[in-house]
Amino acid sequence: MSDAAATSKRESGIPAKPFVTYDTHPDRYAHWTLSFDGPIATLEMDVDENRGISPGYKLKLNSYDLGVDIELSDALQRIRFEHPEVKSVVVTSGKERVFCSGANIFMLGLSTHAWKVNFCKFTNETRNGIEDSSAHSGLKFIAACNGTTAGGGYELALACDEIILIDDRSSAVSLPEVPLLGVLPGTGGLTRITDKRKVRRDQADIFCTLVEGVRAPRAKEWRLIDDHAKPQQFMQKIKSRALELAAKSDRPQDAEGIALTPLNRNIDDAGYRYEHVDVRIDRNARSATITVSAPLLRQPEDLDAILALGASWWPLAMARELDDAILLLRTNELEIGTWLLKTKGDAALALAADATLRQNESNWFVRETIGMLRRTLARLDVTSRTLYALIEPGSCFAGTLCELALAADRSYMLALPENEAGAPQLTLSAMNFGVYPMVNGLSRVAARFYNDSALVARAKDTEGRALSSREALELGLVTATPDDLDWAEEIRIALEERASLSPDALTGMEANLRFGVAETMETRVFGRLSAWQNWIFVRPNAVGESGALKVFGTGNKARFNWERV
Repeated sequence: MSDAAATSKRESGIPAKPFVTYDTHPDRYAHWTLSFDGPIATLEMDVDENRGISPGYKLKLNSYDLGVDIELSDALQRIRFEHPEVKSVVVTSGKERVFCSGANIFMLGLSTHAWKVNFCKFTNETRNGIEDSSAHSGLKFIAACNGTTAGGGYELALACDEIILIDDRSSAVSLPEVPLLGVLPGTGGLTRITDKRKVRRDQADIFCTLVEGVRAPRAKEWRLIDDHAKPQQFMQKIKSRALELAAKSDRPQDAEGIALTPLNRNIDDAGYRYEHVDVRIDRNARSATITVSAPLLRQPEDLDAILALGASWWPLAMARELDDAILLLRTNELEIGTWLLKTKGDAALALAADATLRQNESNWFVRETIGMLRRTLARLDVTSRTLYALIEPGSCFAGTLCELALAADRSYMLALPENEAGAPQLTLSAMNFGVYPMVNGLSRVAARFYNDSALVARAKDTEGRALSSREALELGLVTATPDDLDWAEEIRIALEERASLSPDALTGMEANLRFGVAETMETRVFGRLSAWQNWIFVRPNAVGESGALKVFGTGNKARFNWERV
């Protein structure tokens, strides 16, 4: 098992859910093997059915749970940072006649609603990360489907650039969730076959209602796969195509990789502490305060010095810590509904680090670091928690760190009319204008103003200049600027009011408001997860005593309420 399940305690004789962590290492993988052959990396899925992240089910037929996906996410990070020579990645199976049968159904049947939805969200983000690396990092992915490819297994294949299916007269691709389980594909399957692969609607309708799926020749005709090959030629075809894709990559051939050293993290009842990120949990208020620190020292500008720092280079170290904190809070602290985003430190040092990122963005390591920051901030955007930014004296909402305030649902900036020298400031840099797009493809500044070019230009004109609370409010960059007499009371009321509202209603409201105007495949995937899949997961037709998900594997037939709702 991955080291994802750490501790468990018992209350009233019922096992509590484990505390889940997301850091692992190839030496501890139970389900994946990562190997390298020049410019090609191979990710071979060979799931140990007896090492699920939770008890009560077996991971048969290369089915997966959260622990399997944690290892996949880690392997992708290792390829990005530790193996710059890799230009194409082959995702395949170590089992005969089965690529992947998807998310383990018995795991889903045993899981709470929150576990199912959070599992689907993390899995979505990992799939999106594959596509992000294809778009930005010069990595191309081939799904070498050497057997049955069903449900989440096909969704994994859909995230790759190309899908090649073995033509052995029995292997097929399928999304059988609707007829088999009474739910929808949870990790973007429906959206990717339409938006990405442009499968015709009527053919997609047939495909998604066929339990047995579609075999190689027709799958290619319907655009469900890119190609197929007979068993004797299959692996040669995969290698040949991987080399062709690798030849088009701009990743370096002879660069030395950067080891992703273990995070320095301390977890206790009060929260999580890292070098650059601190999380304090207030269980009575159901809130967590996440404080991200600017670098303590000026970061090197010379590439050799940056590479020498490796994983301890502040932009990467901070991004890894923030990403880890987001995941820990999301999975383990379901009742902590409000996250207060704070920063601290020297804005000049943060802005200098931004300038170095921009100056060296063509270097593979700097590019991967920017990618890590981009994906981490995007993870924050799709998190189902209220996000409030508090901009106070000592804050460092500058450049990249200002993205935290721009990601927030509301931002409060303290005004000190009697002490302007001691008042907090906010500073935009070039990094705030397109380097870290949200999943809707817009910068957070552009999304804030619904892509109004005049308002975005006003903000951009201030680039590099420290803004007072008055200026930030006039530009629309913050929500409110209480003075020191009203600050404590206004923040208290805002937090107490938020904590009194329905978390379900807030999840729906926040997901709708964060991604106005622009729509992309990614926003459609996450929007449907938040709404349609979330709703279907609690309907009796799926999870009732006679629901399809509950009776799967028992020999009993699901009994449906036939009302259309």
